[in-house]
Amino acid sequence: MNTTNLTTFVTVMHTGSISGAAEKLFITQPAVSKRIKNLEDEFNITLFDTVGRGIVPTQAAIEMLPHAKRWLEDYENFKINLQHSQHIVSGKLVIGTSHHIGLHHLAPVLKHFIQTYPAVQLEVHFVDSEKAHKAVLDGDLSLAFVTLPPVYDKRLTYHTLWSDPLYFMTGTLSPLATKSNVTLEQLARYPAILPSANTFTSQITLAEFAKHNLKPYATMSTNPLESIRMLVSVGLGWSVLPQTMVSQDLERIDMADNIELQRYLGVVINPKLTQSSSVTALLDLLAPIE
Repeated sequence: MNTTNLTTFVTVMHTGSISGAAEKLFITQPAVSKRIKNLEDEFNITLFDTVGRGIVPTQAAIEMLPHAKRWLEDYENFKINLQHSQHIVSGKLVIGTSHHIGLHHLAPVLKHFIQTYPAVQLEVHFVDSEKAHKAVLDGDLSLAFVTLPPVYDKRLTYHTLWSDPLYFMTGTLSPLATKSNVTLEQLARYPAILPSANTFTSQITLAEFAKHNLKPYATMSTNPLESIRMLVSVGLGWSVLPQTMVSQDLERIDMADNIELQRYLGVVINPKLTQSSSVTALLDLLAPIE
């Protein structure tokens, strides 16, 4: 923001002359006159009358002076406060997280963050990884904790935080619970409960079957892994679940060749967005996990 014209005007008023202002501002007298003329043109007024070899402020100049001084002072205070705020971790921080990460991984991280930076107003949105991923891309979220996609979007930056292997699981009363060396071909004949095909977790599962030209026999689809775990536990089908969701009412399927699916959880940010001090602080807090 250009404040030179107003600063020059105030200086002329204080020194009482064009030459005095030029000397104080270390510029030429024509440069001072030009800045005053710029102000006069902008407001369509006359600020100084020439009397002999000197100048006399007009009524407009006298009325303008206190406003100009106050505006310049407010501007300087605003600039100082703005610069100061860049170093103080405060303000509103809007983040997203998948339900699974929020419930099983994020609590200690956010607890530490809130205790360390109490001035930050943290707003957490629980949303599917895929929607959170898009929200970061669109600038609606500062960052998001998500299941990392099989293929990264080059417009975004990813940080891997947790390895989260997926296991083939079934209910304890399912026929699959007692079978050994189950192949993917055999598994494909049994009912499966998987997240919708557009989810990153489902894409990992479907890709493994596709390697063998197979498709799982999906009879139901629901996204929250907690819901899938319940449906599997009552015997409605098998699924792939992370270790954090394994419980006594589930049985790990004995897969041939010890087939195991791997997914990673992490944080995604948009490098095109200017990072606030709170985003930087949260990322720094996560650095030891990586």
